[in-house]
Amino acid sequence: MKDIFGKALLDYQNGNYTEDIITSTSISENDVLPLPYLFRNYNEMPKLEQKALQLARGSVLDVGCGSGSHSLYLQNKDIEAKAIDISKGAIEVANQRGVLNANVLDILDETKTFDTILLLMNGTGIFQKIENVSTYLSHLKSLLIPGGQILIDSSDIKYMYEDEDGSIWHDVNNAYYGELDYFLSYKNEQEVPMKWLYLDFNSLLTACTSIGLKCELVLEGNHFDYLARLS
Repeated sequence: MKDIFGKALLDYQNGNYTEDIITSTSISENDVLPLPYLFRNYNEMPKLEQKALQLARGSVLDVGCGSGSHSLYLQNKDIEAKAIDISKGAIEVANQRGVLNANVLDILDETKTFDTILLLMNGTGIFQKIENVSTYLSHLKSLLIPGGQILIDSSDIKYMYEDEDGSIWHDVNNAYYGELDYFLSYKNEQEVPMKWLYLDFNSLLTACTSIGLKCELVLEGNHFDYLARLS
């Protein structure tokens, strides 16, 4: 990866904000991801994120931390948080903003244990494909202190395949409908395409049950999104 995401965050952090990130997927056109949104405070966060932060307790692992907004909120509440991201630029920004424990690290390489693991802003995305879900969930389960919890959000994007009459046009012989190719560009530079997974709640529940995790629906958003608690 070229870490275009990290470059954009660094530009904003260092006062060089001139344009936003452009995203698209294999089933959607270009969309703007405003850089200020990635630096939002608690009051600017969606209800699902606010609820997850309210439920966070004990030692917390903030997976895919980005600029560190979630970890900063927890620190201000005197909650110990470790922030990780595969973007070097994102971790530089998180450190500059005052996150005390921020590391460039893939979740599969994490070995410490925690009371709470946060995977927010479509946390299931890092699973990439439906076939990887159990592998990731098993690893996350191994990182939980007894009595610990995983707070994860995602969306059921089946609606994106609906015709006007409400019928679904997705080819069931193809991959799971939530598996997308994700494209990102910034200042005319293209990132290497990524695999990204939007996982409906029932599929998450089934995967959790298969590996001995309890899966509860905590909150539903306004647009087919949800927050789940795994324990």
